[in-house]
Amino acid sequence: MKTQLLRKIHDRSAVVGIVGLGYVGLPLAMEFAKAGFTVIGYDVSRRVVELLNAGTSHIQDVPSPDVAEQVRLGRFVATDDETRLRECDAISIAVPTPLSKTRDPDMAYVLAAADAIQRQARAGMCVVLESTTYPGTTRELLEPRMRAAGLTIGEDVFLAFSPERVDPGNERWHTKNTPKVLGGISPACVEVATALYEACIDRVVPVSSPEAAELVKLLENTFRAVNIGLVNELAMICDRLGVDVWEVIEAAGTKPFGYMKFTPGPGIGGHCIPLDPHYLAWKMRTLNYKTRFIDLASEINSQMPDFVVDKVAHALNDDRKAVNGSRVLVLGVAYKRDIDDMRESPALDVIRLLEARGAEVAYHDPHVPSYREDGHERAGVPLTAEALAAADAVVIVTDHRATDWQFVVDHARVVVDTRNATARLRRGSARVITLATVPVRTDAPAAPAAAAIAEPAGELQPVGH
Repeated sequence: MKTQLLRKIHDRSAVVGIVGLGYVGLPLAMEFAKAGFTVIGYDVSRRVVELLNAGTSHIQDVPSPDVAEQVRLGRFVATDDETRLRECDAISIAVPTPLSKTRDPDMAYVLAAADAIQRQARAGMCVVLESTTYPGTTRELLEPRMRAAGLTIGEDVFLAFSPERVDPGNERWHTKNTPKVLGGISPACVEVATALYEACIDRVVPVSSPEAAELVKLLENTFRAVNIGLVNELAMICDRLGVDVWEVIEAAGTKPFGYMKFTPGPGIGGHCIPLDPHYLAWKMRTLNYKTRFIDLASEINSQMPDFVVDKVAHALNDDRKAVNGSRVLVLGVAYKRDIDDMRESPALDVIRLLEARGAEVAYHDPHVPSYREDGHERAGVPLTAEALAAADAVVIVTDHRATDWQFVVDHARVVVDTRNATARLRRGSARVITLATVPVRTDAPAAPAAAAIAEPAGELQPVGH
């Protein structure tokens, strides 16, 4: 079986199935199709299936012309018929792995995908789980189902885990050129899965086991969550000390070694950083181990929307206004700049907290004209001089490059800037408050602006969230 499957992969006669056609699955499907494979994309959403078969992408990072071209060439078809998975020689699972309300892993989508594959499984398949999850998932949930289908792992079916590393909106790193970590149940599983991904990914990095591969992804995003928690706490420390946190970060960033730049913000969002550390924390709780760093970082990061709203309250108070009854305009509801993805966006928490205090909240986002939450539709408003002037406070939550920030400070009255988007602008009519606004001092010489601090030789990679 292995030799036959490897031959199919090498000559591109293997049919590749992608289960889940979202932010991870659709880009991967396009890469396999561009590499010359026939790709069957399976998704339970009829709307998604119909859009894709019509050549229309629902994912910002995948242009519709790319989808239309692969559909036209007959290399890609979307379906909600699970029986078509039986046609596939290789299947990648790329379904959501959310957390429950108790912050425990919700494996419903993975289990549903695994059950569907079990029903359609046959000898000569390679099955790879890509959904982010806790260490042990591949061996505990997928392996028993393949055995229940009467298949021998490493002989009839080849089972592996390869964590997705999608960064929505990243113009430099995408599915094809981001190294692919991979761990298999057996050496034969690693060999087959490696050959599969090497056909469309620039670099594959095999590791010793599925558990190691599962833990790689959790380490990557726990590293970011912990460091974001550190710099968010630094912002609150600087606020108490009357020190400009952005000046401190920029100056620290000039060190060419031993330091990696992270930036504070209104909270963390997206599907990975707010969630992935909890998979590891949950797994370790089952082993009677407390993940103290992870828990503390999560606590700090979850406090940031409250910190932002307190900033808004203090800004309004300085104008002798209460939050209750004030008009607040939130700029940006996507979880990070230049994308339309709102998963776990801190903007939603900021809006909820402001409304809970009685504020009248409107929002503007050039990438998110409207969104639904709790069954209700919320539409954005145009960014006009009138809208800015009418707001008692404007809150910058997401610093989209499409937004004219000079226009904002020229027409708003009060701006609470959580992203340092206004740092290098000329002074406008707005009073600007940052995460750590420094009180005006008349007894000290003016410090150089953060923008004037020279960068060291070499490239430093800023890391945001």
